[in-house]
Amino acid sequence: MDFERKLELVSRNALEIITQDEMHSLLQLNAKPRAYWGFESSGFMHIGLGLVCGAKIKDMVEAGFHFIIFLADWHSWINNKLGGKMENIRLCGEYFKECFTALGIRNVEYLWAADLCKNIDYWEKVVKIGKSASVQRMWRALPIMGREMNLSDIETAWLFYPCMQAADIFHMTLDVACAGMDQRKAHMLARDVAEKLRWQKPVCLHVPLIMGLQGPAKSDKQLDEDNNLNLQIVSKMAKSKPSTCIFVHDKTEEIKAKLRNAYCPPKRTTGNPVLEAARLAVFTNRKDMQIVRPRKYGGTQTFTDFAELEMAYREGKIHPLDLKNSVAEALISILEPVRKHFKNHPEKLEKMKKVEITR
Repeated sequence: MDFERKLELVSRNALEIITQDEMHSLLQLNAKPRAYWGFESSGFMHIGLGLVCGAKIKDMVEAGFHFIIFLADWHSWINNKLGGKMENIRLCGEYFKECFTALGIRNVEYLWAADLCKNIDYWEKVVKIGKSASVQRMWRALPIMGREMNLSDIETAWLFYPCMQAADIFHMTLDVACAGMDQRKAHMLARDVAEKLRWQKPVCLHVPLIMGLQGPAKSDKQLDEDNNLNLQIVSKMAKSKPSTCIFVHDKTEEIKAKLRNAYCPPKRTTGNPVLEAARLAVFTNRKDMQIVRPRKYGGTQTFTDFAELEMAYREGKIHPLDLKNSVAEALISILEPVRKHFKNHPEKLEKMKKVEITR
């Protein structure tokens, strides 16, 4: 595969790459670079994780990367996910594996945080990182855990989390770290530490955060100093709010019902979660999307480019209900392999349904 095609695959649908020049050099000089995405095992998989992150993982694999899906069991434990019970966290990680496989993600390596934690060299890196940054810097990074910046009562273990997330990158000798924009601070910490310790500086690739179906959230939470990014984080799709969240294993009628109830103001293209789902979950996983409607209202129309769909909606040529129904049908089709998988292999999903989702 030539350089231009690799660059196209890596760059498409990415919100930022830090830095573009470093990515260019990496793709030109390294035939099999190493990349990863770390996931807390914290509950049911929604389309932000399965379709937005999943599409980018497929891009990276196709571009020739050795890609690691990192199941962050220790990090989930520190963050008190699933009641802080490791047996629940490990179950969730195994469920994640089944979801990714059903979504067509192949030729990746799965690695548990516990595998790294067995190694004394890993903990040496954690300590070196902790000695290279102030407590204030670690405190400012806590939003990567979904924790507010102004908390006064925190667990000591939470301060290990940013050190560990940075150490993960170095211990796996990664060239590229991938994540949503809410993990940016951990990656910037890793790049700063790399300069101080003269370690390899990772290229960082960040994708957008898909919005929950409730639309832009009103919240006093302060998860980032940047007001725009803070709004994205507090508004993102969250598994703890199932009515505003589409899970990859949701039944057909559940997807339709959730989209029918979604926030979708006429002609509004910003802060519209249904259009967001079309852009980030549909068009990243297929080449077109149909707006299906009766002939008297314009008939069925196929869009091969999101910008065209967005313009048509802005101009009032597409009714909100038609958009909702069409996005629902597209997601139902894309997620059919997951529903089929869990129909035939229900064990992990049924066990997950018995686990309390605490955050």
